[in-house]
Amino acid sequence: MAEPVDSPGRTASLVERRSIDVVPDAERHGTAFSQFTLWLGANLQITAVVTGALAVVFGGGAFWSLVGLVVGNLLGGAVMALHSAQGPRLGLPQMISSRAQFGVRGAVVPLLLVIVMYVGFFASGSVLAGQAVGELTHLGETPGIVLFALVTAVTATIGYRIIHALGRVASVICALAFVYLGVRLLDRVDLTAVLHDRAFHLPMFLLAISLSASWQLAFGPYVADYSRYLPRTTSARATFWWTLTGSALGSQWSMAFGVLVAATAGDAFLDNQVGYVVGLGGTGLIASFLYFTIALGKLTINVLNTYGGFMSMVTSVSGFRAQKTIGPRTRALYIGGIMVAGTVVALAGKDSFLTSFKDFLLFLLTFFTPWSAINLVDYYLISRERYDIPALFDPRGRYGAWRWDALAVYVLGVLAQLPFLATSFYTGPLVAPLGGADISWLVGLAVPAVVFFVVARARNTGGSPTAESGAAAYLENHGRP
Repeated sequence: MAEPVDSPGRTASLVERRSIDVVPDAERHGTAFSQFTLWLGANLQITAVVTGALAVVFGGGAFWSLVGLVVGNLLGGAVMALHSAQGPRLGLPQMISSRAQFGVRGAVVPLLLVIVMYVGFFASGSVLAGQAVGELTHLGETPGIVLFALVTAVTATIGYRIIHALGRVASVICALAFVYLGVRLLDRVDLTAVLHDRAFHLPMFLLAISLSASWQLAFGPYVADYSRYLPRTTSARATFWWTLTGSALGSQWSMAFGVLVAATAGDAFLDNQVGYVVGLGGTGLIASFLYFTIALGKLTINVLNTYGGFMSMVTSVSGFRAQKTIGPRTRALYIGGIMVAGTVVALAGKDSFLTSFKDFLLFLLTFFTPWSAINLVDYYLISRERYDIPALFDPRGRYGAWRWDALAVYVLGVLAQLPFLATSFYTGPLVAPLGGADISWLVGLAVPAVVFFVVARARNTGGSPTAESGAAAYLENHGRP
């Protein structure tokens, strides 16, 4: 079989050379279906199981928890998939496009929070994966966490092609494992009895929606990183639907399993999530396969988090240093930094995982819904899918260094959520009148979307070149690699 071609006369390398620069048309490859396998594999994993279980652990009934999780996965997944559709059009990582809203240097504000998110998800994923790797290798939990982190870093350093290959493998293996585990679980429980309680409690229902919506929205800051190599002619509609289907199906499948496990296993699951799931499947070779599957599923998503964190760090630094490309050594240093930080957090927080992870998810939502609302309103309604790509790298260009009006709207979006936010360390004054329900993420989407639309229209910067002409200008000015 012929080897893939990177550009005319050049064979594609497995190790990725691109970072935050535009992907030329000659290097584009793949189909929109690749988004389905990647996001299905990334969501069929143990942390998504735990996320679904939290809806029951914190007081929800199984039936309405399942319904709430579906709603949140579809709503949050749709927003996330709208970001994914930007990738083929622009050929850029997701957070670079934030410079069109916040300025070339102003984009560092949401970027710093994004990096914190990636480190947090790396840590939370490493806790559960470390348990699986420790059991599989008989090394124990702490060495398992460290070994898993090293494998994650190496895979992320290789880059885009191996990430998608990993997603394809994980989507098949993890799907088979979840089918098997589902059958085993249904053999043990009376599904009718579990779903019999239909008492509706609005706060718990909204918690379930928030948990799954936050799970999906957290992918927004990096989802286009994994669609940017698709040919420019790839249908935005196809990219949207394949991304949404893979992500919503994978996460709902995992979360529904978590709801049923939490509703029937109680403390047996809470005390040892990985051990209980594997024990449900069996012993011996089957247990080893399940430990491997848990590690594989977590490897897929942790690589995405690490790679996305690397892109965000480069984007942050390049806004001040006018740097568009980096060498392999610098790439490895960035990724190594994320690995070390995430591993330290994982080792420090592994004993209080469940409560910490729930608060982490909901707190993250406070900062990423305003960013998502502003980015999507600007891309689809203000700029109408057209950006001046060279200006995204020039602080003196049309987007400027800092766009204070957009940053003010972002801060307003964060502050507007605080009265409605409910976490263990802070509860807003309007939570109690709503019966304890947390609707902060809805406020965080609506308020900045409306305000930014008004502000951006008033700014009236006029039309901008198409993404295609911007990319062409970029290549003309900087040379085709």
